[in-house]
Amino acid sequence: MIASYFTYYVVKPQSRNNYGALIDPREHPIPAMASTTLDGKPATLDAYKGKWIMLKVGGSDCQQACQDQLFMMRQLRTMQGKEMDRIERVWLITDNEPLETMLLRVNDGTRMLRAPADAVAKWLPVEQGGKQEEHIYLIDPLGNLMMRFPAKPDPAKVKKDIGKLLKASAIG
Repeated sequence: MIASYFTYYVVKPQSRNNYGALIDPREHPIPAMASTTLDGKPATLDAYKGKWIMLKVGGSDCQQACQDQLFMMRQLRTMQGKEMDRIERVWLITDNEPLETMLLRVNDGTRMLRAPADAVAKWLPVEQGGKQEEHIYLIDPLGNLMMRFPAKPDPAKVKKDIGKLLKASAIG
């Protein structure tokens, strides 16, 4: 009995159960950004409330690392099986340059919104010395930013995190 009290109150577990970094949504509320669709119509992330959102940020000059992230997001969604309809993929494009036609075709189904780079930079947290473009973020169905996956993440661990969230969540 003494050992159990000691381990409960003194020895705190240091391991964690999640791969992605948890984000306190109170510290990073989704700002009211003047975002638009690719054809210039007003649109916001609120349009996807009620679903889990995998969010990628970056400019329209999508090099190989960017393309790999978009591909991984598509694969992670597909790996969720029957739960995949609860997830939306969104790419916040932080400039007004045109996108390559092939990039649009390959990423069909990914919601692409243009958002002001300064508003996005103030909103999304990054690792020390990192860039927002390196991460995939997760927004819950209530519209709260809640998780950031590391740069060059392990897809199996990300899949596990997303699977746990979908299983534990009754919404979205």
